[in-house]
Amino acid sequence: MSEEKTVTVDATAEKTYLTFENVKSHTTQDDLWMVIHGKVYNCTKFIDEHPGGEEVLLDVGGMDATDAFEDVGHSEEARKILDELCIGELDPSEVVSSAKSPSTSDGSKQPPSGGSGFFSYIAIAAGVLAVGYYAYMQSLGGSKSTTGSPI
Repeated sequence: MSEEKTVTVDATAEKTYLTFENVKSHTTQDDLWMVIHGKVYNCTKFIDEHPGGEEVLLDVGGMDATDAFEDVGHSEEARKILDELCIGELDPSEVVSSAKSPSTSDGSKQPPSGGSGFFSYIAIAAGVLAVGYYAYMQSLGGSKSTTGSPI
C-alpha cells in the first residue's frame, strides 16, 4: 500500500500529501479519487450529482484530471464544490511539470489555454442544426410551388 504523509505547516494547520500510487488505487464508482492542479480530490460522494454524468468522472479516476477539468470551463460554483472534496495534495516530488504554465521560445509565460472542448461542442451543435434546417427547407420546397403563382 502507498504512503500517506502528514506534514505540520504550523501549529494549527496540517497538510496531507498523497502519492500517485495511492490515487491510482481509487478508480471505481464506490471509491473515486483524482488529481487536479496538484490537489487530490475524493469525488465518490459527488459522482451521482455531477451534471456531466458519472462516466466523465470515471474516465479520469485515479489520474491527473487537470486538463479535462479545465477544458470543460467549470463555473465558480463547481470550483467551490471541488474545494469541499479536497483530501490532500499530491506529494511535491510527484507533481508533473506540465501543470506549470508553458513558455514561448523567448521564455515569456503563455497563459494556459482551456475551454476549447466546450467551443467544439457548440460548433458541432451549430453544424447539426444547420444541416437539419437545410433538410427541413428542402422537404418544404418539394411540396410547395416556389413561383408564388396560384396555378
